Amino acid sequence: MEPRRHIVFVVFDGIKMLDVAGPAEVFAEANLFGAHYTLGYASPSGEAVVTSVGLRLPVDGAAADVAEADTVVVPGGDALVAQPVPAELTEAIRLLHPRARRLVSICTGSFALAGAGLLDGRRATTHWQHAPLLARAHPDVRVQPDALFVEDGDIVTSAGVSAGIDLALALVERDHGAGLARRVARNLVVFMQRPGGQSQFSAPLEVRPPRTPALRSVVDLVAAQPGLPHTADSLAARIGVSPRHLARMFTAELGTTPAKFVEQVRLDHAKALLDSGCGVAEAARAAGFGSSETMRRAFVARLGVSPSGYRARFATTRGGGGGDAAAQAR
Repeated sequence: MEPRRHIVFVVFDGIKMLDVAGPAEVFAEANLFGAHYTLGYASPSGEAVVTSVGLRLPVDGAAADVAEADTVVVPGGDALVAQPVPAELTEAIRLLHPRARRLVSICTGSFALAGAGLLDGRRATTHWQHAPLLARAHPDVRVQPDALFVEDGDIVTSAGVSAGIDLALALVERDHGAGLARRVARNLVVFMQRPGGQSQFSAPLEVRPPRTPALRSVVDLVAAQPGLPHTADSLAARIGVSPRHLARMFTAELGTTPAKFVEQVRLDHAKALLDSGCGVAEAARAAGFGSSETMRRAFVARLGVSPSGYRARFATTRGGGGGDAAAQAR
């Protein structure tokens, strides 16, 4: 019989309830289909905690009393980005890290891992809204804001709230195969189609709709037809302004440049094409990159992985008709 995998959630006052409940439900549901997870809850002090929704959450004991675990999960909480991470929390995480096979953070839980010094030199992500703060506060962390979850060695960090469910499904897939993970996803009525490298949001949704009708028409055109040869000159000519004036409009309303916006839209489109089974060359042409090499450079710069690597690593989490092989992740 397969040995049980002990999952320990490190909780503290103010934790996001969904950061705990979402992944925990995935692991518990997996047990209905043959997985062997046990769930435990520990706080730095061993005392019960109060969650973000006001519910009191009892714990099994103090973090220091956990002798070993398969997976340690650190949820997020608003206080982790509003004030220094409590020393007792970072100490608990440092203590548990070598006792576990893998260490996982949900949403702003990455701030606790970074505060413990465990993300230095590693790639990591967090909720997109707080990614710039994580990068500023911890310059040794290679923050990847445009990913649902990122694995680097034995540490996995995930984006905001619901991304914790995506990550938990990926871990179940890693442990027990894609078939079991898909059954869990179906039972929980969630998608099994969001690989870790998928954008937390598409570029058109990331930015506020432009107030200026002319700029909105440019944004809508790029989003609808990323494969067209969009240049600063062509986009500016479309609305009758100079390229320099168009750049000022993008900066003022969207906080980016025309070139960066176009590249991000193309990147999102290319990822969607790769997820649907398109080849690298086909995705590069359809997304407007012009060549596979140009697309490769964009993928490596923004995601830290090549297009072919992206397809290979997330093949089983695209929701296709693949077999039950364990998921490949970063």
